[in-house]
Amino acid sequence: MKILVPVKRVVDYNVKIRVKPDGSGVELANVKMSMNPFDEISVEEALRLKEAGKAEEVVVVSIGPAKAEETLRTALAMGADRAILIETDEAVEPLAVAKLLKGVVAAENPGLVIVGKQAIDDDSNQTGQMLAALLGWSQATFASKVEIGESAATVTREVDGGLQTVSVKLPAVVTTDLRLNEPRYASLPNIMKAKKKPLDKKTPGDFGVDVSPRLKVLKTEEPGGRKAGVKVGSVAELVDKLKNEAGVL
Repeated sequence: MKILVPVKRVVDYNVKIRVKPDGSGVELANVKMSMNPFDEISVEEALRLKEAGKAEEVVVVSIGPAKAEETLRTALAMGADRAILIETDEAVEPLAVAKLLKGVVAAENPGLVIVGKQAIDDDSNQTGQMLAALLGWSQATFASKVEIGESAATVTREVDGGLQTVSVKLPAVVTTDLRLNEPRYASLPNIMKAKKKPLDKKTPGDFGVDVSPRLKVLKTEEPGGRKAGVKVGSVAELVDKLKNEAGVL
């Protein structure tokens, strides 16, 4: 079985986000970029399945500017076998991403697609679900455990009430949650080997997909600062403030 793993280049999670002075978006100039943390978890899970003998090949794909090649090389250094870069300078929205991934799935014919549940830049949490719908495949979201059988996958999902275990027929789309695994670090020898691993470059036009944005950002602004708290002298005073000032009760 082949596993396909989409990865996204985003602002590093340790970087403090700054809004552009004109409010047109987030400042990206001279900002450290890295692989989306949920996608690191996806790559790690695919590699573990391969090491367990459940898959023969792990292919990673990214959609973005030429610099996204660095993100793919990181995934290759972790242990992925091949990479595909769909190069575009447009800000690609989740539906366009799902359509492009559908084209990649048609070309690669994987038995499983493992997607990070969301990207930390736009937090859309849509791509995996849209891809499953476009493909007509089974889907299991927010996975905290994945077990692959002969023709089905058993996935433990994180839900509001606790954990839910579902069985989905393969091929399927699985989206990963934070507690699925702890991603490995790429060793220096593997980083050097990754430079020689195959990386194919495509364009959205190769898949017949229009990536023009359908949404327009009118304004971006930082959240307001938090107000200082107050001390109360009794439970009755607390209840009164919650009811009459905070509007909670």
